[in-house]
This record gives sequence, structure tokens and C-alpha cells, in this order.
Amino acid sequence: MSTDEQETQPETALSDADEAQQRIAELTAQIEQARIEYYEHDAPTMADAEYDALERELRALEEANPHLAAADSPTATVGGAVAAGFDPVPHIERMMSLDNAFSLEEVDLWAHRTAEGLGGSSDVRYLTELKIDGLAISLVYEDGDLVRGVTRGDGRVGEDVTANVRTIDSIPERLDTDEPPALLEVRGEIFYPTSEFEDLNEQRREAGLAEFANPRNTAAGSLRQKDVAVTASRALAVYVHGIGAHEGMTLTSQSHVYETLEGWGLPTSPHTRVLDSLAAVREYIAHHGGQRHDVEHEIDGIVIKIDSFAQQRALGSTARAPRWAIAFKFPPEEVTTKLLDIQVNVGRTGRVTPFGVMEPVKVAGSTVQMATLHNQFEVERKDVLIGDTIVLRKAGDVIPEILGPVETLRDGSERAFEMPRECPACGTPIGPAKEGDKDWRCPNTRDCPSQVTGRIEHAASRGAFDIESLGEESAIALTDPDKRRPEALAALRAGRCVYLPIREAADSELPSFVVLKNGREVEGADGVPLLRITEEDDPLLPALQTPVVTTGANLFDLTAEDLREIFVWQPERRDGEVTGDWRIQPVFWSRPLFKHYKREGAWKLNRPSATLKNTETLAEELEKAKSAELWRVLVALSIRHVGPTAARSLAVAYGAMDAIREADLAQLTETDGVAGIIAESVREWFTVDWHHELVDGWAASGVRMVDEVDEGFVKTLEGLTVVVTGGLEGFTRDGAKEAIIARGGKSSGSVSKKTDFVVVGENAGSKEDKARDLGLRILDEAGFVALLEDGPEAVAEPTGDGDEAADEGTTP
Repeated sequence: MSTDEQETQPETALSDADEAQQRIAELTAQIEQARIEYYEHDAPTMADAEYDALERELRALEEANPHLAAADSPTATVGGAVAAGFDPVPHIERMMSLDNAFSLEEVDLWAHRTAEGLGGSSDVRYLTELKIDGLAISLVYEDGDLVRGVTRGDGRVGEDVTANVRTIDSIPERLDTDEPPALLEVRGEIFYPTSEFEDLNEQRREAGLAEFANPRNTAAGSLRQKDVAVTASRALAVYVHGIGAHEGMTLTSQSHVYETLEGWGLPTSPHTRVLDSLAAVREYIAHHGGQRHDVEHEIDGIVIKIDSFAQQRALGSTARAPRWAIAFKFPPEEVTTKLLDIQVNVGRTGRVTPFGVMEPVKVAGSTVQMATLHNQFEVERKDVLIGDTIVLRKAGDVIPEILGPVETLRDGSERAFEMPRECPACGTPIGPAKEGDKDWRCPNTRDCPSQVTGRIEHAASRGAFDIESLGEESAIALTDPDKRRPEALAALRAGRCVYLPIREAADSELPSFVVLKNGREVEGADGVPLLRITEEDDPLLPALQTPVVTTGANLFDLTAEDLREIFVWQPERRDGEVTGDWRIQPVFWSRPLFKHYKREGAWKLNRPSATLKNTETLAEELEKAKSAELWRVLVALSIRHVGPTAARSLAVAYGAMDAIREADLAQLTETDGVAGIIAESVREWFTVDWHHELVDGWAASGVRMVDEVDEGFVKTLEGLTVVVTGGLEGFTRDGAKEAIIARGGKSSGSVSKKTDFVVVGENAGSKEDKARDLGLRILDEAGFVALLEDGPEAVAEPTGDGDEAADEGTTP
């Protein structure tokens, strides 16, 4: 079996049901976290191929154990959530995802299934188009006028980004037609053109700013700016590729839609083709696979759709994706480069991960110089040596993968990697947490700077407190401000220098450096004088800083004054290029502004330092985060395996942090949606003293630890199992589940003989068919509301001779 096949081959189902349940919980937590990082934080940490492999393994396990498939499993849902800074807007018609094919054989199987679904018809035309690596958007036009722009979100509810969308030149404010439809939802993909992306990074280099990782993340981050002026300054573009809800239109095919939209002034892709055979589809895939970097945007595959709307309707959809379309994913690309070193990184859970440092190389449209190696066993398995020429694979992702060495190019100078015995961040001895673990961990969970930084950044992520102004760099400044100090001192030893900003004197009238007459004064930008340090033992070199945040217990007590003296070490740039020198830079306060008076031959303070706008925003967002729902607090605590799904289940079942803290293992295990491994992780987390200090610290700061409960809830569903399938107008997916659990019922993701009620919404799919085959009670949304309010008696089967109408809200 080839390496590619090994990566995408799903693992066989585990034979033991308990092991399967635990593995499903692990996979769900990993996928949910990856979705948060990709869709919500626009900063993925997992390669596409790795994500796809996890999702395929989860799907295989669920197919082998259907009773363990949750209604909100990642295999049945669309990734993404609404950030706190944007208004949630429900889509008029649900935005769905696409199923993936990773080989031409899988495309053939899909085509065979669609032909069977069409009664064996061979009269099928395929609309093929490039799969843009961007951000899905829905544009709503009413009577021809653009009224709303909404991100995909979870497919049912997205973020209102109307003001930002209006800044994109290619999106018309009004459709170019005298007879516009009364309503039209247009679906498309916003992207950052690759040529514009290179120009943007060049501008950032010249300004001494960090470069953006790739066009996809840049597009998503640019559209989600709360300052519309920032979005307007970015060269965003869009191609539309379909419609949702519409009124006053008669359309026969996907290609007809494209022709119509293009005629109305909406931008459509010039690369779309309608093909009459699978052979032609294969040729289209091969052509663009060989020229994937020659188009105006990044692509990661080809989308294939049945063109005819009549045939699309006949095929229908599953819970998350249409059966009439599939996305062929290009195999990852491979290049070679030199492996300069293997270093390790410590994550928020203490996991120590080796990664390769390489000579920069361009692959999949972006320059790469670091790649993960997962663990020391993986380094050994791949037989990678420092100094090797290596094969690197990347498919448009942020995190590439080292496949192995080119052994024939070895010259004997290569050396083996040795896993450090101490944590590089705190010096604590590291090793496996338990016998048999492949991953090594730093056990200093309380004080290890890298772990603290990771936890603070995670707590601020969109899946937790959603504190936008507290990203990676701010988290480093709060928890480990001297993180890059060793690199700067190494530069000093190599003959470089470090620039220090001049601080205000105690009387705030004169800069303190005026007493220095040794020629070290250097005028910086904007009239900010600097000191040039050229020796590692220079007495003016700042002492080590004491982090203002350690465990994180005081995060919500921080004041602007607490942040005044924090600075970080940054590489110095000139004309966009790294010079080898370093700079010490304040983070949360501005540098004082000085003016040089030639007559007096001195610098004088012109404007004292002040809090930056981002610092004020941070204070506001920290205050706002105190009122977050309990499930967000649970996610923010970084309890292993507790992602949003498990956190919601715990919050609904217990309602308060103290109740979760006091629950024993048996009680936690019996909680719906919390498998054994999650229950054990929660119980173990609360046995650690400093974890209690963290929770108590947040509570003392005003973080809400109890969800508001509607005292009117009656346990109307005690002992009943309810399955909700398809979309409901009055309930989100999580809302329906929480409503069932709050009333004493069990929300299940699979239909079986033990199911009491099946609630059917839009695009219900196979679960409705199975419910009918088993003769189960089926309710529509009105019946579901009646069931919640008054229990099963409210939707009892009608009595009589059968001539009476069925009870309102039920489907006979």
C-alpha cells in the first residue's frame, strides 16, 4: 500500500463497543477543535489530509456502530459557528457542505450511485468547476437590491457581514435586470487572489509587519473584520456558484443559473464547464490538477455537480450534503528541501511535538519552512536525520508533512534527532504520561509557560470565550514575554545588536537617556529615540520579566496599569527584510513620543505613553466574556476531550460548575453525550488543586458559573428517546437537543426500535425512511413543540375508526 493510500484509508471498526465509544469521543473532540481553528479562528493547525482521515475514521466507526452516532456528530454537520462580534442570521435555505472523493475510483462510485438514483439513466450532464479555497458566503437580494451578506456558519445560522461584503467591488449593490426576482439567495466563495496576496505580504514586509499565512485565511480574516475600513483595504474577490431560496425565477439547471447570474452582473468562474461524460470529467480533473497554481485563486480540488435541477431533486440530500454533487480533493503535492534541524514545541496540554526546520521552499502556492513530525516514534519510523534532503507534502494547508528522506543524497554529515529530556519552555523532565503512550508530555501543567500561553489563547478562541483581541502574540506577552529573549541574546553573541525604546523619566518631563553620552542614542521611527545594546552583559539590558498571568486565574482581573511595563522581543526588519538585529517592543501601551530640540541639544518628552486601542478593546471583551454561557467556560478550561459538544451536554445536564465539579464518575458517565473517556477526563481534571483555584479565580472575578434555567421546565420527556432529523425553523441543532435534555429526555442521533419519537424537518434523509419502516411515531415541528410542552399525551395517536383527522402536529 502506498503512503497516500495509508493516509486516507479509514481504520477498521473497533470490535469492543466501549472502545468504539471512546474513540468516537476522541475523534469528535479533535475534529471539533480543528473546525474551530479553521472556520472560526481562521488559523488551522491540522493539515487537510489529517482532518479528512479523522473524519473518514469517525464515519467508519459510526457506520459500524450506528447506535453511537450522535445527531450532532461532525459527520452529520457543517463546521463553523457565529463569532460573538457579529449578529447571527438564519439562512432562508440551509447552506450545505459537500462529500469528498479522494480518488477517481471514488468519483466513479459516486457517478454510479447517482445513475442508480436516477433509475439507471445515462442521460446525465456534469457541471464541473474549480473548488476555490476561500470562505463560503450567502448574498441575499430582495427586488434586485443587496440586503444582506452572511457567512455559512453552521449551515443554518451564519454571521452578518453585510457592511463588509458591500466593500467588495465585484459584488453588485443591485442586479443588472429590469425584472429582478422578489427574493434571491446567491451562494459563492470569497477568496484572496494569489497575485494580490503576494503584493499584500510584500507591503507587510516593508512595513515590518508579520506576513499572512495563506490566501484562504487572509480572505476569511479580512471579511470578518469589525472595522469595515480594513476589509475595504483588502483586495477580496468572489465567484458565485449557486442559489438557495428564490422567488419569481424559473430555472432548469445549474448552468442556467450561472448564465442568469452572470447576465445580472454577478461574477461567475470562467473555468466552469458542462461535460457529457465521466471521461470528460476525468480529463478536466487531470488538466487542472497539473495547473492548479496557474489560476487566479488557490484551489484544492474539483467540484462535480449534476447539471439538471430535475435530476438534483430526484437525488435529494443527506443531513449535511447533496447527493447530486461531490468534491474531488487533489492529492497533496510533494517537493524536496533540506532539513536544517528538528526542534520541539510544547502545546497547551503539555504534549511535546517535534517539528522540522527546513530551508524555505514553495509548495502548494505558499512558502514553507516548518513541518510537524508528530512524535519521536514518527521521526524514527520515517528514518529522518537532521541534514537530510527530505520529501515534503502539502496541499494548500498551513501544516505540511515530512514524508521521509532522500537516502541517496546522504553524505554522512547527517545526525539523528534526540528527544530532549527536559521541557524547552520550563526545564521540567518530560516523558510519557503513562506506559505505552507515544506522545511525551511536560507534567508541569501549572507553570510551564508554553502550556499557559496555549491555554490562554485557547480560552480566548471563538469556540470558548471568543475574545478577539487576545490572540497568540497577546497571550505570549501576558504569559511568557521573554519567550524570544534567548534568540535575541544569541544574536548579540553573534555580533548583532538590540534596540531598546527610551522610557519616560520619573518626572515624565525628560527622556531618561539624556544623561547618556556614549553615542548609543539612535533615532527611531516617529521621533522615538532608541538605545543600541551591543553586548549581552550590557547593564541597560532589561531583566527577566515576571509574567502578569501564570495559571490564568487572574485573567479577568487585569487592568491597563498591569500591562504598562510588558514588552516582547521582536526581530528587527528594514525594507521588509530581517536584519539579524532585535528590538524590544511594548505591547499594550504606546511608546512615548519625543522631540529633539537642536538649540538645547536634547530630546524632550512630547507625548507620554498611553494605552493602545487594542488594550482598551481587550478590557471590554474580557468584561463581556464574564457573561458567557457555561459550556463556553467549560471549553475555555482546556479539559482534555471536552469540546463544544461535550461541554454543551454537561452544561445542559448539570446547569452549574459546582454540580459538574461534585459529580462522580458514574454520574458523569451516565450523562447523555459524555462517553467514558470524557467522564474520566472531567473527573480527573477536578482532582487537581490549581484547577480549583483557576475556576474559583474566574468565579471571584465575575465569570458566570451557572446557566440561567427556566424554572417552568417540566420533565415532560422523562424516560423518552427522541431523534431530531432535518432542519427545523424554530430550533437550531443544539437548541433542539438541549430542549429535549432539559425536559428529561434523551436526544439520540440514530433511529432504532428503542426510539420513542422521530422529529422530521427539512431534508430529513434516511432516518425518516428508517423510522417509517420501523413503524415509529413521526412528528413535524409543531408536534415537537407540543411534545416538549405537554409530553407524549399531547401527540397521542388519534382514536376512532380511522376517519378522524390525525392530531395537529403529527404525521400519520
